[in-house]
Amino acid sequence: MSRNPNEVAVFIYRRERYLLLRRMDPRYWHVVAGLVEPGESFPTAAVRELAEETGLTAPLIDLGIPARYPVEQADRPQYAPDVADVLVHVFAVEAPHLWEPVLNEEHDIFRWSSFDDCMALLHWQEAKDALSKLAERRAASV
Repeated sequence: MSRNPNEVAVFIYRRERYLLLRRMDPRYWHVVAGLVEPGESFPTAAVRELAEETGLTAPLIDLGIPARYPVEQADRPQYAPDVADVLVHVFAVEAPHLWEPVLNEEHDIFRWSSFDDCMALLHWQEAKDALSKLAERRAASV
């Protein structure tokens, strides 16, 4: 069975900080993210991934800024032959005051980071681009 080329990413923020999670294998900083499972919508997958990776259940904000990234040659065998890129639907959620995540086995540590720290630490360019758009949107709504 081929890997689904649809994924979700969820940015968690509180005031001027954003939550980053360090993936265990391989180690890199990212946000809540994962595959859309068969029969799931993007929002349903985002709610599930949010709960699985952090324990948080909260209303999602659909950012309406889908991202795409090309399937790398090393990953090509996981996808159907006609799949050239992966679609990532991006969401955000505001964390309750004093809430801290309960990480699942995919992550070893977390940190609340400033925008600049996130831009330096995030591994994937698509996540950096989405964070920039989220920060612009938040600044415009103040």
